[in-house]
Amino acid sequence: MAEPESPEYDAEPPTSAEDDDDVGPISRTFAVPVEDVTAPPGTLNLASEERPRIFLVDYGSSGFKEKELSKIEDCAPYIDNDSVTWIDLRGIGHTPTFEQLGKIFKIHPLALEDMTNVPQRPKAELYPQQQLFISTMVTLCDKGEIQTEQFAILFGKGFVVTVQEERDVDCLDPVRARIRNNRGIVRKMGSDYLAYALLDAVVDGFYPVLERYGERLDELELGVLKANPTTSSKEIFAMKRELLHLRRAIWPLRDVLAQLLRDESPHIKDETRRYYRDTYDHAVQIMDMVETFREIASSLMDLLMTGASNRLNEVMKVLTIVSTIFLPMTFVAGVYGMNFNPDVSALNMPELNWSWGYPFSLLVMIASVLSLLMFYRARGWIGQPGDKAAWSPAAKRPVRKRGTTSRTRRPSSRPPPPRQTS
Repeated sequence: MAEPESPEYDAEPPTSAEDDDDVGPISRTFAVPVEDVTAPPGTLNLASEERPRIFLVDYGSSGFKEKELSKIEDCAPYIDNDSVTWIDLRGIGHTPTFEQLGKIFKIHPLALEDMTNVPQRPKAELYPQQQLFISTMVTLCDKGEIQTEQFAILFGKGFVVTVQEERDVDCLDPVRARIRNNRGIVRKMGSDYLAYALLDAVVDGFYPVLERYGERLDELELGVLKANPTTSSKEIFAMKRELLHLRRAIWPLRDVLAQLLRDESPHIKDETRRYYRDTYDHAVQIMDMVETFREIASSLMDLLMTGASNRLNEVMKVLTIVSTIFLPMTFVAGVYGMNFNPDVSALNMPELNWSWGYPFSLLVMIASVLSLLMFYRARGWIGQPGDKAAWSPAAKRPVRKRGTTSRTRRPSSRPPPPRQTS
C-alpha cells in the first residue's frame, strides 16, 4: 500500500508541551480514538464523509470581509495578502477537504492528523512555520445542556485555521463580534493575537458552565438536607463524573498555557505573550473552582449517606421502643395463657376465678406501658424537641450561587456608639 504524499517542505519533529503524567482526554462518549495501527504517521482517518462548513473571516487595514465558502480552495486568494485570514471549519469529515487544506497552508501531516482525530488531549505543538493548539471547548446550549467538543487552532504568519468537532455550537461569538464591530485591538494585531483571542474565548466558556454546575450543586444540597431527601446518590455520582470531565479538559490546558509562558515561541510576539498570562490566570481560577465543586459533591455524598444512616437509626429506635413497650404486655398475656386448672390446686392461678381478674390484667398492661414511656422520656430517648424535623431548618436557608467571589456585608443591628463631646 502506497503511503500518502506529504507537502513538499522541510519539517522538523514537533516540540510537545504536554505532560504524560496527567489524565487522558475528555470525551462525551468516553471513547478511545480508533486508528489504523498499520497506517503510517500523519494518515487521515475520517469516519464521516460529510463536508464541513467552511467560514472565512479576512480583516486588515484595508477592510473586513466575512463569508461562507463552498469549498476550501476558495480561500487561496486571501492567503498571500497583508491581512489576517481566519478559516473556520465546523465539522470533521470529507477527507479530500482536509487533504487540500494541508496543501494550501502547508500543514505538517502530524499536525493535520491531530486536528482531525478525535478525541485528542489538550496540548501545544511547535512547528517550523506554525503553532498548533488542541483544546476542549465546553459550551452551554440554549436548552441548558452542556456540550463538549475538540477545538484545534493552527496559526502561522497571516492566517489562523480552526477545526471544530461540532457544526452548529461553539463559544466564539464574542470574538466574531469584536472583529465585525472593530472593538478592541484584534483588527490591529496579527494572527498570534487572534489565536490568543480564540483560546481565551474557549477558557472563558467554562465560566457559564461552572455557574450552571454551581446551581445544580445547590439544588442537590437542598434535596439532601430535606427531611425526606429528593436527591439520590446516582445524581451526585453523575455530578462528580461530569466535574471530573471538566477537570480533564482544563488541567492539561492550564499546563499548555504555563508552557507557553515559560518557553518562547517564534510565532508569538512578546507583545502578545502577556495576554496569554491573563488566560493562564483564568485557567487557574477555573481549575480551583472545579476542584472546589468536586469536594462539595464528595461532601454531599457523605452527607447523603450520613442522613440515610441517621434515618435508619431513627427507624430502629422506634421499632425498639415499640417492641420493649409490648414486652411486659406480652409477658402478662403469656402468663395467663398457660391455662393451668385452678380446680386441681389452689396455687394454679386462683385469680382466674376472680371477678376483677381480667380488668386487673388490663390495668397491669396499661401501667407497664405508661411507666416505660415515662422512663424513656426521663432518659431523653423519646420526645426530644427537634427530633421530628432535624434536617428541616438547614433546608430553609437562603441559596447563594456558587462560584461568585463578591460578598455583601450585612447591616449591623447594634445602635451606633454615642458621640463624645468635649
